[in-house]
Amino acid sequence: MTIKGKMAIVAALAGAVGALGAESPCVDRVAPFPAWSEPRAVTQGPHEHLLASYFAIDSWSPNKRYLSVLETDLNGRLPEANERCTLGLVDLEDGNRFIPVTTTACWNFQEAAMAHWMNDDEILFNDVRDGKFRTVILNWRTKKERMLPMPVSAVSEDRTWAVSINYARLSLTRPDYGYAGPGQDARADVEYPADDGIWTMDLKTGETRLVVPISETRKLESKVVWPKPAPKNQLAYHCHTVISKDGAKIFFLARTVDLAGSNLKKVTYWETTAFTVNRDGTDLRRCFRDGWQASHFNWAPDGSHKMLVTAVWDGDKKGRKWGQTAWSPVEFEVGHESEVRRIGAGILDQDWHCVYSPDGKFMSGETYWNKNFERPWVLVRLADGMTMPMGSFFVPEAYRGGYWRCDLHARYRPDGRQIAFNSVHEGTRQVYLRDIQQTGER
Repeated sequence: MTIKGKMAIVAALAGAVGALGAESPCVDRVAPFPAWSEPRAVTQGPHEHLLASYFAIDSWSPNKRYLSVLETDLNGRLPEANERCTLGLVDLEDGNRFIPVTTTACWNFQEAAMAHWMNDDEILFNDVRDGKFRTVILNWRTKKERMLPMPVSAVSEDRTWAVSINYARLSLTRPDYGYAGPGQDARADVEYPADDGIWTMDLKTGETRLVVPISETRKLESKVVWPKPAPKNQLAYHCHTVISKDGAKIFFLARTVDLAGSNLKKVTYWETTAFTVNRDGTDLRRCFRDGWQASHFNWAPDGSHKMLVTAVWDGDKKGRKWGQTAWSPVEFEVGHESEVRRIGAGILDQDWHCVYSPDGKFMSGETYWNKNFERPWVLVRLADGMTMPMGSFFVPEAYRGGYWRCDLHARYRPDGRQIAFNSVHEGTRQVYLRDIQQTGER
């Protein structure tokens, strides 16, 4: 079924539920849908722009005045080693004026430079320094900076520590998420290294610690079922890390890939297992059973260990061709992994970027382009699964390459009053904002 067909079903269901009125006690208890404004661009050509971090990461300065973005003229290919782009700020109180701050050679079109705000004056991001991939913490006003020994993959809410992974290995296994060049030892000749994996790093001292080696997750991973004949050049890696809001847990994906086509920068097959682990490396847990894999994810904003994740709901590949999966958003809590709740009752069977609203009442979800080359976006009320379409965004042909695609990668402002995203629906890659009004404010 096409996404338009599914949205038609959603609209019909919305009418049916709305007609229940007071006869449905659930309807009286759930939050009304907020009103969203139409998108407006806050960057413009001739240069291309994208938010300076991955989806769900806060891009606003704490005072909400500035938005962190990257500026580049590159499209149609991946950045090459030491190919730099501009890290800058959009001044939302001065006509969306772009302020160039510095440049970085650690960036891509998916996770950008993994920029995070430390405070109103300091920005954390990845860069190449002395030939190594490192974290830089820069005072953008004074230009004073300090360096940390490894790049960041996720940053704690209190900005005291971070998770790090091997971006050189990621460049081999998932080129659109890694960094080109020898900035780290990719350990390309070791399938399951014991000296690489999930690292933690103190953002004050720079102290690092390997908490989950790739070799440790091997015995817990889903069985890799390769198409026949099985590839001979396999490599395992860790990626897509995110820290729970209370700083106690790390979520990450463990993957094994076929590198037969890596010289062409194309990974043909992969298998995924989702894990959570305590900050100190204890209590390593699988999130789902074999076959469920995992894709996009977000920790609950209330500090609990509940998560939204896109997973393969039934985990059954029987009768499907390789790569054909029934992705669905699900919600679960660490320690209660068997009690997974499907979001959308099958209507939302897509690989959504799942993002909790700051109050935890809604899920923002946007996904890949459909047969009409449009990216659908929906808002889901988690209390009852009611869904409201939030638009569909066209992807011009120049942005349909897998590695330089422009995912919407939405993220909420922490107060829930705005949402930011990337898009190419007006012809170039730019950054957009939508305002959000709660019911009763209009």
